[in-house]
Amino acid sequence: MIELAELIRDLRDELNEAMAAAPATGLRFEMGPVEVEVSVAVDKSVGGSGRAKFWVVEAGSDGKVARTSAHRVTMTLIPRLPDSAAVPYVSGPEKPDEE
Repeated sequence: MIELAELIRDLRDELNEAMAAAPATGLRFEMGPVEVEVSVAVDKSVGGSGRAKFWVVEAGSDGKVARTSAHRVTMTLIPRLPDSAAVPYVSGPEKPDEE
């Protein structure tokens, strides 16, 4: 299992990599909302900060989740570039000065 925050960081890295690898010409794809659905196990330990941790459950896990509380979470993420209202593209910039 991995933490939900790590999954979101990895997704962000993958999208940044797709944007960087895109050609400057040819077919372009505007990035719209990104929908992510995961199964999570909730772990709340006693003491300390008392915060709950959300762990993403892998498909075909070894059954440990059966002993904890498993939930399905759906998130819609709206990609944005820093300091920009522009919609990002995963297929490269349309103009030379576009990010």
